[in-house]
Amino acid sequence: MDNHVVSIPKPVILLNIDSLMPQPLEIAMQTGRAPALKFLMEQGRYIANMVTSFPTMSVTIDSSLLTGTYADKHHIPGLNWFDTEQNQFVNYGTGFRETFRMGMKKSIHHMLYNLNNVHLSEKVSTIYEELARIGLSSASINSFVYRGNKLQQLKIPKFLRTFTYFEDGKWTMKVPSIFSLGLFSKLRPVGFTAQLAAGNYKYMARELRYLIHKQKLPAFTFCIFQDMDARIHFKGPMDIKGIIKIDRQIQKMLNMFDSWEEAVNSNIWMIIGDNGHSATGTKYRDYIIDLRKLLNNYRIVRIQRAVHKKDELAICVNQRMAYVYMLDHVNIGTIVEKLKHDKRIDIIAWKENDCIRVESAMKEGTLYFRPNGKYVDEFNQSWWIVGNHELLDLKWIENHIVYNDFPDALARLHGALYSHPGQFLVVNAKPGCEFKAQSTPFHLSGAAHGSLHKQESIVPLIIAGTNEQPITPRIIDLKEFIFRVIQEQLHE
Repeated sequence: MDNHVVSIPKPVILLNIDSLMPQPLEIAMQTGRAPALKFLMEQGRYIANMVTSFPTMSVTIDSSLLTGTYADKHHIPGLNWFDTEQNQFVNYGTGFRETFRMGMKKSIHHMLYNLNNVHLSEKVSTIYEELARIGLSSASINSFVYRGNKLQQLKIPKFLRTFTYFEDGKWTMKVPSIFSLGLFSKLRPVGFTAQLAAGNYKYMARELRYLIHKQKLPAFTFCIFQDMDARIHFKGPMDIKGIIKIDRQIQKMLNMFDSWEEAVNSNIWMIIGDNGHSATGTKYRDYIIDLRKLLNNYRIVRIQRAVHKKDELAICVNQRMAYVYMLDHVNIGTIVEKLKHDKRIDIIAWKENDCIRVESAMKEGTLYFRPNGKYVDEFNQSWWIVGNHELLDLKWIENHIVYNDFPDALARLHGALYSHPGQFLVVNAKPGCEFKAQSTPFHLSGAAHGSLHKQESIVPLIIAGTNEQPITPRIIDLKEFIFRVIQEQLHE
């Protein structure tokens, strides 16, 4: 139950700019085209190397940010995965053709209901739930991951009800104290978004400005600007026009105070990206890895029909990474050898006994690892490791592991491989390349994400209004950081 009895002097506002990356952000700030972001950076601190979750897809990343855990704990494996217990694909919206073939009703139900009520593990708590337990309110604006403590009935517009399983287009969710999600729940009494669920960047900014104007900011507000991701997919990772547009909206927020300095004195501002992008190649034949063709001598589940008893494999693509599931008595080693024929696949990983085994189509050898061993990494996690460490580009300084091309690779791979039941492979494409299966969208001459590579795994964080910072530069440490700066104010 939410109690609106406790307040703090400086509310925390976290703005998540989908696909914000360090280099284009720095260019926009240095050239004077992002004055609000530059001001906030100069007022506080800038961390250019925050490590995001894996797969580098928004629902997994937002789940990690809000729960402080990787996917092995929160159980959201990606935007597209296969539920071996229910024998069905779970797709939260990868693209119209793919979701249409899988079934619009099913995909919409997964996104609107199952994501928060069924799939997000009850064994982890969101920051909204934990703040509610100590009597503090919170807000979610524009995020599909939002589980809180307050029961609220949501309602879908009449003209869209045929696309859902909800009786009369109504369903009840547990949400934060203040909740905004496009047409389903809005804060302003007037205001319209042309988008079904999540509003565009202007709509989201207006919702947040409404809270500021009405002096209704709770202890913590989480907002997502989602528009930039679609633009970068087609324009490439160095496009900065999206940053410029969003910066104008942040300027309007800061202008609501007597001065921009007052905005920082009154609130703690955090701006973060959720994932990066890798530039993609121009030729389909050279840069698109069609997993169905690569494994064409196996019977692969077709996404538009139920699983058949003779089906052997299911494939779920998350742009530059994919899950390959063994459904029947298929030898996993044979599948690995097939995949190793394609030299554009840089990581193939799977669970073997109590270890994770890693191989590659690009490098020789095998790597085995599991948690708890004599080697300690830069995030103070210990590992048992045997084999060719170059497969994950691991370096050693004495007994200390240092990550290079694949940040926090051991914990993030472990997170994905233990995120849900089943026998499956995680495959990772080399930069420039992207996976494809049945009806999967791809992004030639643009950019894509999803993989373990540093281009998609490193995001920026700006903090203004506090001298505190996360204990390590990882998205999974943001929850503890936010909770800490809020609790410190309660004890002042």
